[in-house]
Amino acid sequence: MPDLPSPQDAAEAALFSECWDAVLSYADLCTAGSSAAAELAREAFAEGIRDLRAAESGSVRGTGRRSSRLPRIPLLLTAVRTTAAAWEKEGRGHKLDPDLRLWLHSDEAARHTGPPLERPIALRALRDLQQADAELLWLTEAEALPLPLVARRLGLDPATTADELAQVARLFRDRCHRNHLDSPMTAECRSYARLLDAVTRSPAADTPEDLSRHLATCRQCAEAAACLRLNTGTLPGALAGGVIGWGGLAYLERRRRAAEARLGAGHPDGPDGDHEDPAGERGRKARVVRHGPMAAAVVVSLLALAVSLMPFGDGGDPGTPAADNDRGGPVAAPAPSLPPVSAAPSGSAGAEAPEPSTPSAPPSRTAPSSRTADPAPEPDPEPQGTSSGAPATPGDDAQAACLVDYDVLNQWPEGYQAAVTVTTRHALDGWSVAFTVPEGHRVTHMWDASSHQTDTRVTATAADYNAHVPAGARLSFGFLTARQGSDTRASDFTLDGRTCAVA
Repeated sequence: MPDLPSPQDAAEAALFSECWDAVLSYADLCTAGSSAAAELAREAFAEGIRDLRAAESGSVRGTGRRSSRLPRIPLLLTAVRTTAAAWEKEGRGHKLDPDLRLWLHSDEAARHTGPPLERPIALRALRDLQQADAELLWLTEAEALPLPLVARRLGLDPATTADELAQVARLFRDRCHRNHLDSPMTAECRSYARLLDAVTRSPAADTPEDLSRHLATCRQCAEAAACLRLNTGTLPGALAGGVIGWGGLAYLERRRRAAEARLGAGHPDGPDGDHEDPAGERGRKARVVRHGPMAAAVVVSLLALAVSLMPFGDGGDPGTPAADNDRGGPVAAPAPSLPPVSAAPSGSAGAEAPEPSTPSAPPSRTAPSSRTADPAPEPDPEPQGTSSGAPATPGDDAQAACLVDYDVLNQWPEGYQAAVTVTTRHALDGWSVAFTVPEGHRVTHMWDASSHQTDTRVTATAADYNAHVPAGARLSFGFLTARQGSDTRASDFTLDGRTCAVA
């Protein structure tokens, strides 16, 4: 049975109870099985603990400057990604998801560890916030936790937490705009930068046609637009894509599902705001400190993994210097820090995680996932990614050659991002999925497949790494579309010429 980390003190035990399920959930996305996921999560958690202690004990240079690090969960998720990169270099890459291995050798992966001014805007902006403010923003937007629970977790006044969150979101937007202007960019991008800021300040503002064309072809500016639009639901995707990178969208969906399972779908604030939440988060923390960390570890892991280890497809470097702290104290009260200890966590006997299927994900272009409690159709689709080996039943239409789940993940006035998941009844050795988009729509970018468009008919052809799909398994791909009008529908799906049913 896989060992769980062994916390060394009460602070580590509390961190474990709050963050382990998130770390293991992302590690499962990054690996090819539950044993590898547990191993990766253990190593990353130990590395994250060392990074946290180094950041908290490090000296702060200069007046008005602070130790720069990510909030606790994003820092640990970043440790998962960097540990996976170390596995790839050490010859243990066979334990990782094949798509992650490709991503680790891409230019997009290099952005997260390259020169600071070339790193994702959301990553740099989150690091520029005060620690307590960054924790508040991440827990509510990325972890999908309701405000009353976040207020209790951070020791805030529930009556004022909503106002504090709105203020923090505005501060984050300002940091994103500043970092966008500081980024190396072409003359064309710089000519649109201030116009982009003005247009995205108001959700009702019309986007000029020339700016729309530019956003459809410039990934850097489209990424900035996702960070700057606070009222259109793009913030969670911008955070996850910028901070985590690979698998960000799938991680968001897993955390939303896990939050719904702990709190109960349809009751986002829990049954009683004056009592412990159904997940028993603070109660677990108290029991961890009083009665021993490992009992709480098993409870937390089992509760979270019951939902998070479901088949879905789909950070920043802790060493980046901080931006000048040019404002007053944080909006939210700072979270407690970790006391220094002499040893990093070591493994001990624990409960084995359930065997998950191997998910995969699209590139890290930012986009939000829905935070509405919406029961998933059968079969449960992966948000996006490549083929999964998890068997699935092709839905209610037993005569159809395949079942398609089409999901619009993100949209803006001039375009949208969508994912297609196809469950096939037959084993495939190479595949081609065709579908029809509305008149005037043009697919500008596609991942996990190559695209060809004739008028309104789009054909997606398998990549080399996801061409083989077992019978009853799923294949997935995603794409960006420039559009005219507000329609985002796609229809008439076929798999290798055979008609598909639509979920």
